Amino acid sequence: MRALLVDITKCIGCGSCVAACREQNRLPVPADGSWPSQPDAQNFTVLKKAAWKGEEYNYRRLCMHCLTPTCESVCPVGALRKTAQGPVVYDESRCIGCRYCLQACPFSVPRYEWTSLEPRVRKCNLCEARVAEGRPNACAEACPTGATIAGEREELLKTARARIAAEPEKYVSHIYGEHEAGGTSVLFLSPIPFEKLELPAGLMAEPLPLLTFRVLSKIPHLVATGGALLAGVWWITNRRQEVAAAEAAEKEKQP
Repeated sequence: MRALLVDITKCIGCGSCVAACREQNRLPVPADGSWPSQPDAQNFTVLKKAAWKGEEYNYRRLCMHCLTPTCESVCPVGALRKTAQGPVVYDESRCIGCRYCLQACPFSVPRYEWTSLEPRVRKCNLCEARVAEGRPNACAEACPTGATIAGEREELLKTARARIAAEPEKYVSHIYGEHEAGGTSVLFLSPIPFEKLELPAGLMAEPLPLLTFRVLSKIPHLVATGGALLAGVWWITNRRQEVAAAEAAEKEKQP
């Protein structure tokens, strides 16, 4: 499975990844040359800055391409799906505009084209076409420092572990995305706490869709149990009415 490894210590903030993403996806370039503060319908990746202990660091925000995507699990029409090669892709021909995916994403990534007459959900697709051709992702190919590299997920995890082991004082001793929300196809190494990079802390290692499945799997049992209880209540109530009617009839017969 293909993935990306983003090493914050190597990012110089040049914006090559943003430019490459725009070119690859034919996204418009703002007339004033500005960069948005968050991914939106016309910017699939953004470059931001974080301050920590007097130092400033550059970092990226983009779709994390979860191994078990919550957005896919909540989509009622299959407009979002995880491919075997790694990307979580979107099929606009299936989308009904329910926007459940926007609410479900633990990383708050998908965006909706609110101003369009034919709105779509928009996000990074991990360069699905390039990956299918065996080519590196556009952002990784454009990065001049190797801050973003592409490869097989297991190999990138080995690379990340080796970097932490070689320079433990340089990195937070954790690979973000290895286990978060069941694991992702975009991995991060950082010298500062990941929450400073707007990456949620404390996410479960278990895929979030499994929680939904567990709740839904109990519904038939709850319905059956509830039905039995209601039937019991109905029987008791009906029996009381029958007894009361019989007692009233018996009293009427008495002289």
